[in-house]
Amino acid sequence: MTSTPVIDVDRLNVKYGDFHAVKDLSFQVARGEFYALLGTNGAGKTSTLETIEGHRTPTSGTVRVLGQSPTDRAAVRPQMGIMLQESGFSPDLTVQESVRLIGELTQRTDRVERVLSIVDLTRKANTKVSQLSGGEKRRLDFATAVYGSPALVFLDEPTTGLDIQSRDALWDAVDKLREDGSTIVLTTHYLEEAQQRADRIGLMHRGVFHREGTVAELTRTLPAVIRFALPPSAPALPLRGRRESDGTFLIETFALPKDLFTLLRWAQDHAVDLQDLQAGPTRLDDVFRAIEN
Repeated sequence: MTSTPVIDVDRLNVKYGDFHAVKDLSFQVARGEFYALLGTNGAGKTSTLETIEGHRTPTSGTVRVLGQSPTDRAAVRPQMGIMLQESGFSPDLTVQESVRLIGELTQRTDRVERVLSIVDLTRKANTKVSQLSGGEKRRLDFATAVYGSPALVFLDEPTTGLDIQSRDALWDAVDKLREDGSTIVLTTHYLEEAQQRADRIGLMHRGVFHREGTVAELTRTLPAVIRFALPPSAPALPLRGRRESDGTFLIETFALPKDLFTLLRWAQDHAVDLQDLQAGPTRLDDVFRAIEN
């Protein structure tokens, strides 16, 4: 990674009349990074992305993409691939015509055959877009985004409508892009994808970052959880916990290894069976749910 960020957002504000969608937002995305921008409904995520992609003019603040203003399409667009939730291809064009058209519009060069093979659409090359299934259209969206191996790729809900095999193939292609130096920006409602793949996450709420950092940094803001059931004759627990409505016990802790060891040693010393024992760190979806609590 170089020291110059691929995306540099400084005190970005976006307003729609009296509604302040994005409020003094600042963040950077480094070259080669996998960055996930997530948010609750109405958080300002879409407005932020549209500004970075050059589709919207900010009310105030500055945005630089690959060292340029995103509104300078001649400079930025050839280096940027965008996979929208719905791309709106002409239904009368074939798959290969659609990919070739995007290449010409973005001034990126590639072999259509290579890109179609990545997304397993080679057999559909001469099929009209109107005859594709929903999953095939999503793969076509991805093909046009990665055509020419752009330096910066935006993936907006990339795996929606894809089967497991197609999802795996898509992420394999993304991994190859990263190996070649591309920077990835992901938005998704499948939080496990962000948790598994993102180097850093920006979690937006009401126009600002509620949290930003690595997955470990975000999940450490909430306690880990130990959950189990006990027989009625069990002695008092060695740790503070609470009984849930279903009868199981829940222990929340910021010292998971230490407290889990204490619990297991207590269970062994008292010959207690910790039934259905589950223990693990907070997940990203727990952090997400905690925003509005």
